[in-house]
Amino acid sequence: MTQPLDRARGLVLDRLDTFVVGNPPPGFGGRYFIFVKLTTACGITGLGEVYGVPFGAETVAAMIADVFERHFAGQDPARIEALWRRVYGSGYTLRPDVSLMGVVSGLEIACWDILGKALDRPVADLLGGRVRERLRAYTYLYPDPDQDPASFYGDPDAAAECAARMVARHGFTAVKFDPAGPYTVYDPHQPALADLDRSERFTAAIRAAVGDRADLLFGTHGQFTPAGAIRLARRLEAYDPLWFEEPVPPEMPEEMAKVARATTIPVATGERLTTKYEFARVLATGAAAILQPALGRVGGLWEVKKIAAMGEAHYAQIAPHLYCGPVEGAANIQLGLACPNFLILESIGDWSGFHADLLTTPIRLEDGHVLPPAGPGLGIELNETVARAHPYDGTALHLEMQSTPADPLGDDRFAGG
Repeated sequence: MTQPLDRARGLVLDRLDTFVVGNPPPGFGGRYFIFVKLTTACGITGLGEVYGVPFGAETVAAMIADVFERHFAGQDPARIEALWRRVYGSGYTLRPDVSLMGVVSGLEIACWDILGKALDRPVADLLGGRVRERLRAYTYLYPDPDQDPASFYGDPDAAAECAARMVARHGFTAVKFDPAGPYTVYDPHQPALADLDRSERFTAAIRAAVGDRADLLFGTHGQFTPAGAIRLARRLEAYDPLWFEEPVPPEMPEEMAKVARATTIPVATGERLTTKYEFARVLATGAAAILQPALGRVGGLWEVKKIAAMGEAHYAQIAPHLYCGPVEGAANIQLGLACPNFLILESIGDWSGFHADLLTTPIRLEDGHVLPPAGPGLGIELNETVARAHPYDGTALHLEMQSTPADPLGDDRFAGG
């Protein structure tokens, strides 16, 4: 709800509330979500989401509180650039740091939400204005409640049936799947022959199921060497995927560029990258044609707007990544609306289930496109009753990698996120 701007009391950041929310089964989007709510002295609130910081959830909450008290409390939320630079240089860093940038991302997004509400305009209007009225969306292929996830993620026929259903029922014009095996802390590795065969069978079955009604988005998790990724890409090219996602680990874009030069499939990457500086290396090396920033990790909305502008100059497109909660999803929507080189938006299914329960007004999907919310700022409000009723009390991280090496002679099927 829009709140009147009481400048007599001041548009300054006064209070932080953090919600560490457990994601109940089936858990699509990760084990938990971390939301922040900032409140100004004049009573305007803003929401943000912190994604993928590699520490326990309660530790992350303490990190958020520390950054807020050091750099945001008492400050004008409109000073996005100054706030960002202060955090980026905090503790003599001034370099990409996934944990620090994850924290500042959530706080920065909340500042934009406040500014939009103060001006009674959606955030997209503050980022240059809309260039489109709806956003093409895709979904990962998830098992139904009555399907065993381990079996589903290894069954090309089940994936094909799911893809056809998503296209027919919800109008999706793209679907994502990742049958190439597990990702491990020992990556990159060569794909096993079973991985190559399974990947080709999945791609062939899904292409046959959806025909030319939907693009195929082939996901991996950076698990392969460049040589191994090229072997895999050659198996897939006949089915014309729209992208080959993160074929090698993200730390060496020069190596990913070898894959991009060797395949006709566009390479996509970015969910594990942070700041414009890491994306600049991707563009400079020609490592990817499609950039996938995760707004709750990369540095926030203004940082992604800069990344999108760099991509525009290199004819690269933007496909915001989403494997977390609906607040980052809402920020992705505002970015996509104002981004001329936007390609497609990641959805968590049709935005129903717990993602819908967490919002007072759910995100709307119609004919395979996400529709802009009607309100100012991010256009959403957190259902705090639901959020507080689902505290996360576990010790596991949001996502975790396999801790043993891939076994080319074992059953190395990926069992889902």
